[in-house]
Amino acid sequence: CKHQSAWETIALRALLPPDHTWVVKRELLWTPVFGWAMAAYRPIAIDRSAGRRAVRQLLREGRMWLQAGRSVVIFPEGTRVAPGERKRYGIGGALLAEKTGYPVLPVAHNAGIFWRRRDYRKYPGVVDLVFGDPFPSAGLSAAEINRRAEAWIEDEVAGLPQTRDSAVRGD
Repeated sequence: CKHQSAWETIALRALLPPDHTWVVKRELLWTPVFGWAMAAYRPIAIDRSAGRRAVRQLLREGRMWLQAGRSVVIFPEGTRVAPGERKRYGIGGALLAEKTGYPVLPVAHNAGIFWRRRDYRKYPGVVDLVFGDPFPSAGLSAAEINRRAEAWIEDEVAGLPQTRDSAVRGD
């Protein structure tokens, strides 16, 4: 999923089936109240500075959760990215899909125009949220999985309203 704001971290928790876990940066668990609540959901909390060790942890814990029947939610850019901007997609989620053979469900939205990163103000409007068709990962390399997910997400986001004025509608 594209990660533009805090909106998707709240909305996806309610919109996805209840059996899911998140890949998060470990530091989030240290945030008073929010981090403690997040820890109760037993996320895959990685140290982003740990490099290969973090990837091994993601593969080990991700495989465990998938085999237990949970989905794993990943923001492939690794951090919030402002609307209209792009950041390199990390390979961790694609590696997890490659190694386990589980399908990938790409998700796109434009929540960042209403709930901006680094801004506590919220703006009125309608967030567009689009779930793609799950695509199989079996037989694909992590690089190909990443390319497919990134192409779908970025193409879909580009087709969504990118300003509050263009997103406010009367339906």
